[in-house]
Amino acid sequence: MSEPKTPTPTPAGDTYKGWVFKWTNYIKGYQRRWFVLSNGLLSYYRTQAEMGHTCRGTINLATATITVDDACNFVISNGGAQTYHLKASCEVERQRWITALELAKAKAARMQAESDDSGDDFSPSSPPMAPGQGGGSQNSEVQSALRTLGSKVEDLSTCNDLISKHGSALQRSLSELDSLRLTGEAGDKIRQVTERATLFRITSNAMINACRDFLALAQAHSKRWQKALQAERDQRVRLEETLEQLAKQHNHLERAFRGAAQANATADNKSDVGPGKGEASDEDDDNEFFDAVEEAPEFITVPADPQFHKRSSSNISGFNSEMCADDQSLNEEPLAMNQDSPSQELVPLKKRRTRIPDKPNYSLNLWSIMKNCIGKELSKIPMPVNFNEPISMLQRLSEDLEYHELLDKASKCQSSLEQMCYVAAFSVSSYSTTVHRTGKPFNPLLGETYELDRRRESGYRSLCEQVSHHPPAAAHHVISDRGWTLRQEITVASKFRGKYLSIMPLGTIHAIFEKGNNHYTWKKVTTTVHNIIVGKLWIDQSGEIDVVNHTTGDRCHLKFAPYSYFSRDVARKVTGVVMDKDGKAHYVLSGTWDEKMEFSRVMQSSRGGENGTEGKQKTVYQTLKAREVWRKNPLPEGAETMYYFTNLALTLNEPEEGVAPTDSRRRPDQRLMEDGRWDEANSEKQRLEEKQRSVRREREREAASQRTSSESEEAVDEDPLNDPSLKSVPHENYQALWFERCEDRITGEQVHIYKGGYWEAKDRGSWEGCPDIF
Repeated sequence: MSEPKTPTPTPAGDTYKGWVFKWTNYIKGYQRRWFVLSNGLLSYYRTQAEMGHTCRGTINLATATITVDDACNFVISNGGAQTYHLKASCEVERQRWITALELAKAKAARMQAESDDSGDDFSPSSPPMAPGQGGGSQNSEVQSALRTLGSKVEDLSTCNDLISKHGSALQRSLSELDSLRLTGEAGDKIRQVTERATLFRITSNAMINACRDFLALAQAHSKRWQKALQAERDQRVRLEETLEQLAKQHNHLERAFRGAAQANATADNKSDVGPGKGEASDEDDDNEFFDAVEEAPEFITVPADPQFHKRSSSNISGFNSEMCADDQSLNEEPLAMNQDSPSQELVPLKKRRTRIPDKPNYSLNLWSIMKNCIGKELSKIPMPVNFNEPISMLQRLSEDLEYHELLDKASKCQSSLEQMCYVAAFSVSSYSTTVHRTGKPFNPLLGETYELDRRRESGYRSLCEQVSHHPPAAAHHVISDRGWTLRQEITVASKFRGKYLSIMPLGTIHAIFEKGNNHYTWKKVTTTVHNIIVGKLWIDQSGEIDVVNHTTGDRCHLKFAPYSYFSRDVARKVTGVVMDKDGKAHYVLSGTWDEKMEFSRVMQSSRGGENGTEGKQKTVYQTLKAREVWRKNPLPEGAETMYYFTNLALTLNEPEEGVAPTDSRRRPDQRLMEDGRWDEANSEKQRLEEKQRSVRREREREAASQRTSSESEEAVDEDPLNDPSLKSVPHENYQALWFERCEDRITGEQVHIYKGGYWEAKDRGSWEGCPDIF
């Protein structure tokens, strides 16, 4: 029998393997078996090859007893149920196994004793994705390190006991030999061995005393080390707060400078700025306190009296007299679109992909990039693709159509108030995809487009185009065969503020329904990415939305509650009230932007108690039972390795034939990133950005030349390139290909509206007017 193939076991309890003879029965006697000691369990196999599939037996050392019979035999038993009679090839090998087994038994007993209170190091009340989790993880790391150190000290103590035990036995054996009357060379050998054993025991005692001194010293200084660690943590928090304060001061100076520049600017330089667009990104800088004291609700909902559930022609006090038959049916049945005939079912012609290559695990020093970005527009900062997800902002806008069926159902509604419930739910549903999506979409190049043709599957066609680069603006137009049109122009203003990143979409979203000619508008709320420097990234949505029906005057006010440490409400909560043009409430909406929304029919409203924070009275709504109007679709399997993309997002960058040369699917750096070739993607991204800058400089020179030729002779001597008014020329000189700039008749804003021609050009396969941007 060969000796174990692995080194002698260490006090750390490492895995120990080797051949040992095991008693089987009186016929076969002792048989050679392969034993493995690991994690407090002793298992055996007939051969080493069986380790992967067949274990012949296992015994838990935590409750086992280990006894030694003679020079080579030893017995392991757990009280009668299992008993192993084992025999080693020699006494040295037996002693190695005994030492390893006793160390493993001591460690297993400690682990079993600590298993009942192992969860005490973790806080059960910490909310998911809450800020400040970094401190909790650091505390758990410290506790883990302390437990490891404690385990090592216990191992030393066990070794101490073993050395004392075996040393005493050796000393007794030598004393017995010395008592025998041996003469000559044998006596000299016995005395020599006795002296060496004595020296070994003295050395062992010295090592044990040194270990005890080390343990006492460590215990004496542990509190001092804990205080030093806490001081370092406090200093880090102070540095983060100082960084945030500097970011705010930088922002205030930037606003002051902008205000002074606007005060000195001429009226001509202000003519192209939309109403309120120039400063909207900064107007709420001082009002963003996400961990403030919990706000009191604006209204309270209580179940309505059972009499409201009964259909009766009699007049009931407080009942809304204008409740029509359509609204009454709504109380009994969930919102649902009318049944279509089987002939109208749309069958997809193409099987869409359900996976993309897994995200590579590349490390990157975030602070080295972010420290120079404080106070700057995110769109002006050169970012590596490590921070991105492999889709563009145009595709991200198209992802708002994830729950297009809400608009399909809305188009079938008979009541505008019922329709408002669907439109409001649709406005909330677009945020459901952001809860895990911390990656930044690619900034589209000027003139870049993206089409999403789902006419055969879902009845709609969508087109996006990047119509401006500074500030970045994208125009979006969707037409559906099911009776609705959606359009928007979104300009994203983003600011890095030290510990978090604020993303403020500017622009108005329009939804127009053919039936009833109802025209709805709303805006987007602020998205905040927390823990930019330290900790795990998490996203919050906060702000208020007014969904307005400009045809009937109906309105729905939605409130996205910001995360608060002190709030007792569910996280990511959204509430809203649907009112008619006279301000009378008809529906109450509630839910969360990452999971679902529900509606309740208002039967009666009244003024309730006072709001403790402002002294205002809260409205109490008596409502019927809440019914679900929208629920988030589950993520596909393995989404955590695919940037947390939804089923729709996985198909957005899928290559398609016949799309425009400017389509995002053809963008090379984005395609390289999706394929996992990030280094090549970074190089390609720099090439595309430099190409875009070169085109912009050429466009500026052309605009300056045109302006110079049309100026009066008094301005001929001036250098046109130094004229500050030319800063807006490039934007005026550039004309979008598929959208035209005009004044919106509803909001009065200067927006880009689809002028037609794209789908016709696709049918012809004619893309002569498309610029070469890739």
